[in-house]
Order: sequence, then C-alpha cells, then structure tokens
Amino acid sequence: MTGLTALILGATGATGKVLLQELLASPQYSSVSEYGRRVTAPEKITAGNDKLEQRTIDFEKLEDAGLKDRKWDVIFITLGTTRKAAGSLEAFEKIDREYVVNAARLAKSDDPAQKQRLIYLSSGGANPDSYFPYMRSKGLTELALADLGYNDTIVFRPGALGDAERPTHRVVETVSFPVIKAMSRFIPSLYMPVPKLAKALRAVGEKGTEGIPAERVQKMGAEKAPWSLLDNNSILAIADAFN
Repeated sequence: MTGLTALILGATGATGKVLLQELLASPQYSSVSEYGRRVTAPEKITAGNDKLEQRTIDFEKLEDAGLKDRKWDVIFITLGTTRKAAGSLEAFEKIDREYVVNAARLAKSDDPAQKQRLIYLSSGGANPDSYFPYMRSKGLTELALADLGYNDTIVFRPGALGDAERPTHRVVETVSFPVIKAMSRFIPSLYMPVPKLAKALRAVGEKGTEGIPAERVQKMGAEKAPWSLLDNNSILAIADAFN
C-alpha cells in the first residue's frame, strides 16, 4: 500500500477527533496511528478503520510507548490542556509542553534519509515571552519543537475555536464565542471553525510547506532551527483552497 503514514497525538480532543476522521477518509494517507492516554472508541470511527492503529500510552513512560518503532511521514500534535483541567500551573506545563516535546523527539526517525513533517496545533497569541502562562507555554513549545530538527516543522496558530464538540463548555466560551463568531464576519482572524481547521491540518500534512502558497506562510526561526507559521487567515484560506 502506498501513501503517507501519519501519527496523531491528541486525537480525542476537540480538534484531534475531527482531524482523525479527515485522515482516515483521505486516500492520501495509507496508515494512521492514534497514540494517546485514551483512544477513540470503535463506534466513533466513520471510515478507514482498516488503516487505523491505536495504542494507549503513558506520557510519563514515553520510552515504553513504541514511538521509536515506527517511521511516520507526518506527525500531528493536537495535544494540549488548560491550567484548570491540569489542576496546577506545574501540571499544565508538563502536559502542554513537556509531553508534547518529548513525544515529538521520540517520534523523530534516526534515519537521515527519512523525511518527516511535524505539524503542531498551537494557539493565536502564542509568545514565549508572554505574561500569560497559556500563551507563554505555547510559544516555548513552538521553539522547542523547531529545535528538534524535523525536515518540515509547521505551526498552526488559529483564533478562537468554534463549532467544536466538547464534553463540557467553559462559561467564558458560552458567553464570548457567539460574540467572537459574529465579529469574525468583519475580523476573520478572530475565529476558527474546527471542521475547517481539521481540513487545513490534513491538507498541509499532505503538501507540506512547499505545497502552500508562499504568501500564506511566515518563515520563522534561525537557520539552524527554521519553522513555518500559519496564522488564522492563512488556515482559513488553505481549508477553502484544498477542500
């Protein structure tokens, strides 16, 4: 079987669950691996279950997770949490940054001939120097992932995520999201429908940085650790262009 092989970390989250279905339905992907603390229930898989590999892993024991056993073409990371869900700032940073970077490091092939693409779902406003822990953690994670030396490191920074299936909704989301969605008619950079985000993630996984119109990509990082950034407007345009 020919086609791309993909690993997705965070496939049970709001964006990850939609991305997983996109990858399984796409003929461009011949094999999709879902690794995580939890994995998707069989009845939730709508297509492509014959090419799905699932593995429950312990992020505290990543050396035992089997990430070094495979050589994926594309690694998608949609893993993340909030300080409230994690229980403390220390726990948040461990899940949001340490788990992400360590998993990506292990998933990177030691074979110099293996070309791999790393795609990380960050957040609009991510900044390693931010006063806010959430934005600071995302920014620091972006830089740490770039330092790993993947052939093509691409970071998505979407706006507020809407049209998402979540087990619970925070009060701030219930109150603010309708306002943000309405304002996005005039300021598109504010809001990102999750289905469009998942389509763009899948398409960029297939095409890589070189397959994206140059005006949509912001080149970031130093020569030794370059990475590509896609902001909310670019993500929307890619989703529409490569539907």
